[in-house]
Amino acid sequence: GEKIMKIEGNFAGADFFKIFSYPLLLGTKDAALKSPESIAISKKMAINFFGSPELAMGNALLFENYKDLKVTAVFDDMPENASEKLEYLINWDFFVEQNSWLKVWHNSGPFTFIKLREHTEAVNVQTKIKDFIKKYDNEYSDLDRLELGLQPFKEKYLNSNFKNGYVSGGRIEYVQMFQWVAIFIVLIACINFMNLSTARSMKRAKEIGVRKVNGAYRSSLIFQFMLEAFLFTGFAVLFSLLLLQLLLPQFNLLTDKNIQSPLQDGKFWIDVAILTCLTTIVSGSYPALLLSSFKPLSILKSNLKMGSSAIFFRKGLVVIQFALSVIFIVSMIVITQQVDYVQHTNLGYQKDNLIYLPLTGEIAKNFDTFKHEALQTPGIIGVSKMSQRPFLIENTTGGVEWVGKAPDALPTFTQAAVGYDFVETMQATLLQGRDFSEDFADSANFIINEKALKTIGYENPIGMPLTLWDIKGTIIGVVKDFHFNSLHVPIKPLVLRLNKGGWGTALIRIESGKMSEALTSLESLHKKLNPDFPFAHQFADEEYAMLYKSEQVVKKLSGYFASLAIFISCLGLLGLVIFTGEQRTKEVGIRKVLGATVTQIVTLLSIDFMKLIVIAIVLASPVAYYAMSLWLEGFEYHIEIQWWMFGLSALGAVLIAVVTISSQAIKASMANPVDSLKSE
Repeated sequence: GEKIMKIEGNFAGADFFKIFSYPLLLGTKDAALKSPESIAISKKMAINFFGSPELAMGNALLFENYKDLKVTAVFDDMPENASEKLEYLINWDFFVEQNSWLKVWHNSGPFTFIKLREHTEAVNVQTKIKDFIKKYDNEYSDLDRLELGLQPFKEKYLNSNFKNGYVSGGRIEYVQMFQWVAIFIVLIACINFMNLSTARSMKRAKEIGVRKVNGAYRSSLIFQFMLEAFLFTGFAVLFSLLLLQLLLPQFNLLTDKNIQSPLQDGKFWIDVAILTCLTTIVSGSYPALLLSSFKPLSILKSNLKMGSSAIFFRKGLVVIQFALSVIFIVSMIVITQQVDYVQHTNLGYQKDNLIYLPLTGEIAKNFDTFKHEALQTPGIIGVSKMSQRPFLIENTTGGVEWVGKAPDALPTFTQAAVGYDFVETMQATLLQGRDFSEDFADSANFIINEKALKTIGYENPIGMPLTLWDIKGTIIGVVKDFHFNSLHVPIKPLVLRLNKGGWGTALIRIESGKMSEALTSLESLHKKLNPDFPFAHQFADEEYAMLYKSEQVVKKLSGYFASLAIFISCLGLLGLVIFTGEQRTKEVGIRKVLGATVTQIVTLLSIDFMKLIVIAIVLASPVAYYAMSLWLEGFEYHIEIQWWMFGLSALGAVLIAVVTISSQAIKASMANPVDSLKSE
């Protein structure tokens, strides 16, 4: 009928539903994708088009306005947290019919999924299929060989990056990074507990002395203090689980994920129990051992003094605590700077005021007409086309030949097909020669980038011969290197050829300040020329930003975690300052009676702690530098770590510490000395 929808789907082999466990509501696994005219659709899609899954079965859908496909199966809607979201699947043979390059063994691109028999060792299968392609690939050579490898499907989502054929990370790196962040924050909290417990030891000394005189063993005292630590941790865990339930929706909103509450998962409770026990041991063991070691005679004679080793250990804990906080601050600054650099770096073309429009239907068939009328529209100053989007060109080839190429040289080039006026529309920089133009016969001509020119080695490239896939042509232009992929990877040699067909994406340059007006006119033009397809434009700058969605989330989370770490550290520092102030009350009173000023007393109480903060900054800086250098290595193009980042972090840590310490130091120094001395 008249229902027109733009829906995400894919192509799959006839055995797809036999391998994957997508639940079929109607149809069978054998018949779902049996022929090139078959299509399996989701329950949602069936309802949108036909009203119900039952009414959809056996009916036809017009695909891309040119081929009827028969609904042979309806599968249940995929959950929000599915890694592969599909509304439909079409038989793979249909895709092969439209893409002859798939029949060439030396090309790659699609994923092949293999289901192994039970008790089969994947490593044995991998050894057998490693050189599988060699049997069929006419272009195969030892210098340009293709090998096959296996990866467990469950690892694909988190381990999606490959280097030289081997897994080299992916989303798993961020999972691991935040695992360490969580461990460090818990460690900071444990240090707080240890410090405050040992700081309060003098107040519990008489209790310990009396219990020991009455026959309490050291083991029973250790058990008591560990039990106290366990109760503190247990209540903290219960409170954190409550917070988890309350904050999980906001966390999902922040990260654009759909993480479900794990409270129904038995493994989660095992992990919580282990975490509770580990936290209890880390936080409670030192205070328990220290407090239980006090000698009753010294306690009851009021002659108990903390040993130098215990004081040194406590100060060491403060240093570790603030060192971790400084690492968080430095990391937050570096990550923020890198994300800002990625967003605002010069890509070699102007992404602002550039929109994409998929070439479909009549626009694909009559692109020249669309281009001519679009350029008459107010606000549109450039129109071209491209086989892929400019920021994600991934088609590579070794089939490039030139004069003087070494026989054993097998460099890889990225290639894309573009329309007339491509360089002008993209506002890229043409270094030599000219753009593709309707004024010339450019069907066998090429434009290359600087990297390609360096690889080829021509001194004067314009007019020199170049062959791509046995198409002999001429270099007509050299464009300045521009980023056609993520900044995680280097710019590669690029060959641009003329797009004579009607496939790919239309590139439309809008005059600055006229976006709204131009889009309205463009939508009207699209409805006029291509009424059977929806107007589905995309903004280049928004699409580019999506490449760094993970980094944006990391930037936000690093800020929150750094703030949390600093807050916890300051709580511990505040507790120690309060305790120190209480211990030195009489000393402060005597000094005031003898004429000490408030400033002198505040300085006296603060200086010891400030020394510890400075030591923490010195120790944390090289660790933060190393950690952030490793993170930046994931970007081929990145900022340089500057000294001011450490200076700003140090200044921030010092100011926070000063505010924390001074608030209590001033309170202690302002107290009436009579109140502190009259107890004698």
